[in-house]
Amino acid sequence: MESPLVSIVCLCYNHERFVEEALLSVLNQTYSNIQIIVVDDCSTDNSVSIIKQVISGHSHKIHFLALKQNLGNCKAFNQGLALATGDFIIDFATDDVMLPDRIEKQVRFFEKQKENVGVVFTDATYINENGELIRNHYDYLFKKKLIDHVPRGNVFRDVLTTYFISSPTMMAKKQVLDTLHGYDEGLVYEDFDFWVRASRDFQFELLDEKTTKVRKSAASMSTGWYRVGDKQLHSTYLVCLKAEKFCRDEQDRDALRWRALYEFKQAVFSHNKIEAKLFAELLKRLGKVPISFFLIQTASYFPLPWPWMRDKYHQLKYS
Repeated sequence: MESPLVSIVCLCYNHERFVEEALLSVLNQTYSNIQIIVVDDCSTDNSVSIIKQVISGHSHKIHFLALKQNLGNCKAFNQGLALATGDFIIDFATDDVMLPDRIEKQVRFFEKQKENVGVVFTDATYINENGELIRNHYDYLFKKKLIDHVPRGNVFRDVLTTYFISSPTMMAKKQVLDTLHGYDEGLVYEDFDFWVRASRDFQFELLDEKTTKVRKSAASMSTGWYRVGDKQLHSTYLVCLKAEKFCRDEQDRDALRWRALYEFKQAVFSHNKIEAKLFAELLKRLGKVPISFFLIQTASYFPLPWPWMRDKYHQLKYS
């Protein structure tokens, strides 16, 4: 029986330093039945020229889309997804690096799962701009007591309350993305929305191996979280509105209450007043507003350097 086709949508935006290594890591996979779709989101550096050089000898199995305007992650990914014909999909940023047997291991693992498993994720290694080790994904989460186990199966409540999936490691059935109609193009980032929507109808499973080197750089989107005017925070609010409609019981609503309270606190102490108001309204609508909500609200009235204090607290807790 022929091995299933895997479509890799490789997203590039100003990755001239990393895109060659990233694409070669895809081309050099031990699993051969792959479709490679490279989407450059109107880079302003030399990325397009480098991509053309790398793929010049592989044009028979690589689709290359050089977008004429910058669309952002969600829209750019959907452009590549429209060309995908594989049974499985990988969303791959071209500043990351796949280990050589990543795809083979994930496909073989998928083949052993039940039919309702739609997403397989793995452990990851985080590297800096020079390719040097920063940390391992799950070692860090366990060390910081951010998790005491890795959720699997029906993870809807877990993705609302806990960060545990390293998004770049995911492989999803194309059926999942077709059901969701791709990424929501009204958002500025994709993973939280994907987790919430996909986990409502599909199971998630962990392949407990490191398969990907994920690059953390000064340009990473995650470095901009909770700054004043943070558009990612507003996207998080929009996803929470969707989650409100997906809640099926009081335990689901408890999980969403936790998330709304957390984001309310971050919005208050980062001076994102619009989002603070929106999350406050969501909490009140969900009912059972905790006392901590009112304490946070009261604290915000004191003229203290809350953003600075918040940043220092997070540096101490998570570094």
